[in-house]
Amino acid sequence: MTKEKIIRITTVPRSLGGLLRGQLKFMTRSFDIVGISSSDNGRLDKVAHDENIRVIPLEMTRRITPIKDIRAVIQLYRILKKEKPLIVHSHTPKAGTVGMIAAKLAGVPHRLHTIAGLPLVEATGIKRWLLNSVEKLTYSCATKIYPNSFGLEKIILEHGFTKPEKLKVLANGSSNGIDMEHFDPSLFTIEQKETLKKITKIKREDFVFVYVGRFVTDKGINELIAAFTEINKSYSNTKLLLVGNYEKELDPILPESEDLIDKHSNIIAVGWKIDVRPYFAIADVLLFPSYREGFPNVVMQAGAMGLYSAVTDINGCNEIIIEGENGTIFPPKDTTALIKVMEDILNKKNTSVYDSEKIRELIANRYDQKMIWKTIEAEYQTLIVQEKNNQ
Repeated sequence: MTKEKIIRITTVPRSLGGLLRGQLKFMTRSFDIVGISSSDNGRLDKVAHDENIRVIPLEMTRRITPIKDIRAVIQLYRILKKEKPLIVHSHTPKAGTVGMIAAKLAGVPHRLHTIAGLPLVEATGIKRWLLNSVEKLTYSCATKIYPNSFGLEKIILEHGFTKPEKLKVLANGSSNGIDMEHFDPSLFTIEQKETLKKITKIKREDFVFVYVGRFVTDKGINELIAAFTEINKSYSNTKLLLVGNYEKELDPILPESEDLIDKHSNIIAVGWKIDVRPYFAIADVLLFPSYREGFPNVVMQAGAMGLYSAVTDINGCNEIIIEGENGTIFPPKDTTALIKVMEDILNKKNTSVYDSEKIRELIANRYDQKMIWKTIEAEYQTLIVQEKNNQ
């Protein structure tokens, strides 16, 4: 029996192979999956190998580049006319715009786009107007929009980007769920953790706050650095472990924040890591002061590793975290509030609030990866049945 062809598109292969890790391979049991993304120095070929799918390179940029974007739409249109997929499903902003326009022009019956965040929320002026216009265009070309959180669905409706009937949140949110077997603190021995602590110059008596993500303004890094340096004056045995990298061209942080990251003796920046689990394993609490998110994988990952999390009151974060049970929630862009949260955490560190097993259970019950995958698979099957009934 011939499998229906579904094309999955992201702007860069790091999203195709990371954001959707394991999902594409899972879908091959029921569908003919083709991945499309930028080639990015061979990284797309690695996705093909890891996910056991066919891939097609399509050069796209993450920035606003009209000429390159039009060229990408034309190239993708030609690809889709040749491939003739029943479904095109895009992720990430630029892939969504290019993918939905090209798919509509090519007459693809089902054009699906997952929203995992809205960069425009922090934009102003002409840039905001332009991003709003692009967002509306993307949604108008799609047949279905999947916000990956209920809060994101609310924002989309408030901005009037599309009609309610075009929107659907799958399962309890998230684009790919969390692999509870992979993100498991029991996989790391005491010896392994002690070794990593020595490498990162963390002492046994230190209380470790960890942040995982990009070092950009929109992630709240300026507030994070300011709050920690203030806290560390009173709690000298605290460490801030930063796992990630800078994006200085897209959204640079303040020079003074970067200077503190480089020079403060209790701030430890280890760079971007493929495997972040060891760093969760040696940490006590996740700090995630982001301004905007879709559905943050980092917060799910930390929870799966049994970590209590302090997150901002933004969509996605405030759905994953249940106040006082697996974390605490504070206002975004508020250094004073973050300082207070950190003080409260440090004063309660020996109480029962940090129940790792309970924290893991709260994540597993709502966001287990296999449940998310089966929900998406069922959604595809429903669309295929609808298409056959319409023929």
